[in-house]
Amino acid sequence: MQQELTLQEVVEGVAQIIIDELKLEDVTPQTFDPDLDLVDEVGVDSMDLATVALVLQDEYGIAIDEDDYPKLKTIHLIAEYVLQRAPVNN
Repeated sequence: MQQELTLQEVVEGVAQIIIDELKLEDVTPQTFDPDLDLVDEVGVDSMDLATVALVLQDEYGIAIDEDDYPKLKTIHLIAEYVLQRAPVNN
């Protein structure tokens, strides 16, 4: 049986995915501020967000509606979104 994911585990997992997909340098999941606005402060564009969403769907076995993309502004918000939809947590 799979154990439930914690918010901190998902925050770090989401941060790692964003770091990997966007090829961010000099940042780790532990040093990535989960409350930074990904669009305004990190420079993530809609194509980057779509790519990250696809990886998140595969990684966590969830569906992310394109209409929800604008809500996913920070790592923290993305992690909460993932936790609400993750099969092991429902």
